Amino acid sequence: MIPGLLQIFRPAPPAPVTLTDPAEIAAKYRRWQTRVLFFSIIGYATFYFVRKNFSVVQPLIGADLHITKQGLGLILTLHGVIYGISKFLNGFLADRANACVFMATALIASALLNVWFGLSSTLSVLIVIWMLNGWFQGMGFPPCARLMANWFPPKQLATKFSIWNSSHNIGSILIVLLCGFLVGGTLFAPDWRLCFFVPAGIAMVIAVLLWFMLPDTPPSVGLPEFEGTHVDMPETESGEDFKAFVFRQVFCNKYIWLLSLANFFVYTIRYAVFDWGTTIMLEAKHTQIADSKWMLAGFEVFGFAGAMFGGWFSDRFLGGRTVRACVVYMALAGVSVLLFWKVPEQSKLLTTGLLCAIGFFVYGPQCLLAIACANLATKRAAATAVGLTSIFGYASTVLSGWGLGYVVQHYGWNAGFAGLIACAAIGTLLFIAAWPAKASGYKS
Repeated sequence: MIPGLLQIFRPAPPAPVTLTDPAEIAAKYRRWQTRVLFFSIIGYATFYFVRKNFSVVQPLIGADLHITKQGLGLILTLHGVIYGISKFLNGFLADRANACVFMATALIASALLNVWFGLSSTLSVLIVIWMLNGWFQGMGFPPCARLMANWFPPKQLATKFSIWNSSHNIGSILIVLLCGFLVGGTLFAPDWRLCFFVPAGIAMVIAVLLWFMLPDTPPSVGLPEFEGTHVDMPETESGEDFKAFVFRQVFCNKYIWLLSLANFFVYTIRYAVFDWGTTIMLEAKHTQIADSKWMLAGFEVFGFAGAMFGGWFSDRFLGGRTVRACVVYMALAGVSVLLFWKVPEQSKLLTTGLLCAIGFFVYGPQCLLAIACANLATKRAAATAVGLTSIFGYASTVLSGWGLGYVVQHYGWNAGFAGLIACAAIGTLLFIAAWPAKASGYKS
C-alpha cells in the first residue's frame, strides 16, 4: 500500500467493461484517444512555459543581475542534470502511477517555483530554485510516455507519438513569442520577471484542466487492452515483480542503451541551439532580439515538421523501425549546423532557413528514439525506458549549458560550432550501431 498523501498517485483501478460490440469499442477508443492526445499535448507544452522562459530571457537576466555566461550556463547545466535524473527516477514511478495526477501535480509545483524565481535576484538562490524546478519538470514527460504507450498500439505509436511530440514545439514557440512580447514593452515596462509570473499563472490553470480531463489507462475507463500488447505479469503484481520485468525489458536491452547514449548528442545540439539561440543570433549573426525570436520560432516549427514526417515515414515504410530514420536525420543535422556556421552574417533569409533545417533534423531523432525505446520496453515499462534515455539527454546540458558557455567565452563561437558538428557525427555512429533493433519488444 502507498502511505498517506501518496495515495493520490495510485493508478486508477479498472472499470467494469460494459461494451462487447467491436464497433462500439473502436468508437469509444477513438474518442478517448483524441482526448488523451489533445490534453497531453496541451499539458506538456505548458511545461515549456515554466522551463524554457529562462532560456529566452537569459541575456536580460545576465545584464540586469551582472551574471556571466558561465554563471548562466551553470544554471542551465544544473537544471538539466537534475531534470534528467528526475525524468529517469520519476519514469520508474510513473509506470505505476496515475498519469493525470502525476502530471498535474508536477505542473503546479513548477508554476510556484517560477513565481519564486521571478522574485529572486541572487545567483545562488536562482540556481537552487531552477534545480528544484528541474526535478518537477522531470515529472512531466514520464506520465505522457505512459499515456501514449497505453492508448496507442505499436503499429500507430510512431505516427501518434510524433504528433504528440509537437507539444515540445508548441510550448517552445509560444513561450518565445510570449516572452518577446512581455519584454518588448508593448503594454508593460520591459521586465524579464514578467516572463516568470505570467507563464506561472497560465500553468496553474492548465494543471487544473489536466486533473479533470486526462484519464489513466484504457481499463480505467472500461476499455480492453489492444490485441497483441498484453504483457505477462502476475495477477497480483509486487514491487519485486515489476523491478524484475523492468530490468529484463529495459536495462538488459543493448539497443536502449545505445539510443540513450545517442540521445546525449541529440540533446546537446537541440539545447545548444535553443538555450543559446538568442545569444547566438546576437553575437555570432548580429541579429536583433526582436528578429531572433521569430527565427527561433521557425526552428521549432520545422522541428515539429521533422518529427511528424519521421513518425509517418517510419510507420509507413520502415515497419515502425524508427532507429533507421534517426541515422539519416542525425547525419543531416550535422550538415545543417556546418552550413549555418559558415553562411554569411548578412544573409538573414539563408540564416533562418538553415536554422529551420537544424530544427527539422534534430527534432526527428529526438522524437523517434523515444518511440523506439517505448516500443522496445512495451507499455509496461515505457516511462522507465524513456526516463533512462533522458538521463543521457539532459546530462548533455553539461556540454550545451556550462560547457558551451565556457568554450565560447574563451575560444569564440567557431569552436562552439565545431563541437556541435562533432556531436552530430558521434550521434550518427551510435544510431548506425542500433540499426538492427526490432520495432517492438512485444511477443510476435
